[in-house]
Amino acid sequence: MTRPLRLGTRGSALAMAQSGQVAEALTAATGRAVELVEVVTAGDRSTAPVASLGVGVFVSALRDALTAHTIDFAVHSYKDLPTADAAGLHIAAVPPRQDPRDALVATGGRTLAELPAGARVGTGALRRAAQLHALGAQLEVTPIRGNVDTRLRRVLGPQADLDAVVLARAGLARLGRADEITETLDPMLMLPAPAQGALAVECRADDPELVELLTVLDHAPSRAAVTAERALLATLEAGCSAPVAAYAVLAEGEQGEEIYLRGAVISPDGTRDLRLSRTGTPAEAAEIGKALAAELLDLGADSILGQDGPAAPGTQHIGSTE
Repeated sequence: MTRPLRLGTRGSALAMAQSGQVAEALTAATGRAVELVEVVTAGDRSTAPVASLGVGVFVSALRDALTAHTIDFAVHSYKDLPTADAAGLHIAAVPPRQDPRDALVATGGRTLAELPAGARVGTGALRRAAQLHALGAQLEVTPIRGNVDTRLRRVLGPQADLDAVVLARAGLARLGRADEITETLDPMLMLPAPAQGALAVECRADDPELVELLTVLDHAPSRAAVTAERALLATLEAGCSAPVAAYAVLAEGEQGEEIYLRGAVISPDGTRDLRLSRTGTPAEAAEIGKALAAELLDLGADSILGQDGPAAPGTQHIGSTE
């Protein structure tokens, strides 16, 4: 009898939910049984602000487990992955992406525009904080961290101390809590993080049978969009203190299917905000991202990023994994 495949996952409610959904999809498509194996990461153990923890803090333990053969494959929130490839590992599938937009959960069912000056808005992502500042609405942006339930209690619980929180819509949807969203934020106001809402299914590159098996989960449009967004991020080589946003959508154009990529680099205080867009074919996804990043750099993005030269290869903007 073929043993169940071991799927490594973080232990948070969101990680378990999205890993469980991947496991169910793989079993439905292939008939292979899958068991979840909880892996505790450094990010889960730390109480420090997310942005200070470093690159790959929610990823390295899962990758170590893959390398040690204690799990067969892992599911990551794609936006948590460093942009540099991991030696010996392979992203075998990018399942259909959830809605990548950010979402507001506010007291009294309010929208962002209905929050008064001085309202306390919590977020764990520098990218979100920078864009909230850029709105000029005089909101008090408060750094927070913790899982989805912890963050929602800061607004909806009996001891709530915030007027609103901003979270990824995808995470709320995967947890069945989308009905608590008071506004899904238009990307014109709040551009998402690169690869937000997408999952990465990773395995060892030297296991061709499993690589082939997992490809049944791959969704080509989602992979193309994420490829464009992460190519922009990698070309900017942005560190964890640099709010970088990117959002790619696929649509039918005059010459066939096209990618429309928007990218932004925003100073942490919101006073400087560069936003550009670029189009191309899905086959050109990586080149579109690189070209848009080059345009942003030509306009001075490097000065907003606060670095004289490129950061260390593989660095990324670390936002909230939840």
